[in-house]
Amino acid sequence: MISAVRTNKPLRGFTLIELVMVMAIAGVVMAGAVGLMVFSSDERALRNASGEIELMAKRARTISILHQTPYALEFRDGRVNLLPFAQAGRDEKKLSRSRGVVDEPEPSGAASENRWFKLQDGMELSIRHWNSDKWLATAKNNVQVWRFDPDGLCEPISVRLTLNKSWAMDTFHPLTASISDSELEAR
Repeated sequence: MISAVRTNKPLRGFTLIELVMVMAIAGVVMAGAVGLMVFSSDERALRNASGEIELMAKRARTISILHQTPYALEFRDGRVNLLPFAQAGRDEKKLSRSRGVVDEPEPSGAASENRWFKLQDGMELSIRHWNSDKWLATAKNNVQVWRFDPDGLCEPISVRLTLNKSWAMDTFHPLTASISDSELEAR
């Protein structure tokens, strides 16, 4: 004899506790991703500024060798300028005509090339000269100059960039004007 067995199939679906747990885990993952994106944006901005300064240093070294004229990187509040050493440290008003790339002869007849790079808003720059422990911050009336000689040499300096609580520090090589040591801390 065959008996009929009645089976109850369990209802398929999720309980309220399971749904709440999944939503909580998804919220934690999203919060971590947003936090990581914020940190990486500071890191990206610091790396970009550091790379731009290195490119300008290499360009200043090359132009100085080619033109046989000393060139300089001038660190002003919020901006880095590449210009002939004779023009470095001048008044801001006189410098305003040389924004961007200019390939016009100086009054002395030598060719000059002026470039500039603006730092991101809120980014602070300070430099440390060779054989010194003191960091010199750039301020509105405090201009720091890094000289590049026609023989290809420059002073080995360190540049520190700070954005919010993140910072990057680069030490430049005196023969190549490239970064020889770099540190970065993104918070």
